[in-house]
Amino acid sequence: MGDWAGYLALILQGAWITVKLTVMGSALALVVAFAAGLARVSGSAALRWIATIYIEFFRGTSIFVQLFWIYFVLPMTGIQLSPMQAGVMALGLNVGAYGAEVVRGAILAVPRDQSEACVACNLTRFQRMRHVILPQALPLMLPTFGNNAIELLKATSVVSLISLSDMTFQAQVVRSQTGSTLLPFATILLLYFAMSSAISFGMRRLERRVTRGLDGVR
Repeated sequence: MGDWAGYLALILQGAWITVKLTVMGSALALVVAFAAGLARVSGSAALRWIATIYIEFFRGTSIFVQLFWIYFVLPMTGIQLSPMQAGVMALGLNVGAYGAEVVRGAILAVPRDQSEACVACNLTRFQRMRHVILPQALPLMLPTFGNNAIELLKATSVVSLISLSDMTFQAQVVRSQTGSTLLPFATILLLYFAMSSAISFGMRRLERRVTRGLDGVR
């Protein structure tokens, strides 16, 4: 029993690594999603072109390959990253590409007459986006952002390929030391479910808060 307590502690250490990857990866994905999404609806053809290349590349290639390139190939160019940094970058850039299309779609879903009214009020493009378009587009983005965060959480298991000690890596260690597959992988199954449930709960609360705020303005 004492041995299994030690193995559980090992898996929980891995769970903390998974949480950090999820939080930091989601933060990076959010920043990248807004940057690329706004670039996709920009008036600059160069920005639209760059954003499109980024989005199509990261959506059209495997996250496994992206992770290996970031961790093993970038050092050849003089950019040395730790396993944690490489994992966060791969997860953030990959999920951010999907999030960018969410941002673009939500902005385009705002009725065109809103933008026309802003132009009539002589608002700048930044003011239109900041005060009128994004506040209406944000509630449309949140449900998919929540799904993207959960997908990022599940994708953290790929970092075990570069020997980062996340939950999946530690479960594999426990399995190799004990010969048992059921207990370690049942444990991380429950942990993944608990984490994804926490994300879903948090996003639902945020959606209600944002929607209530808009209702108050109306």
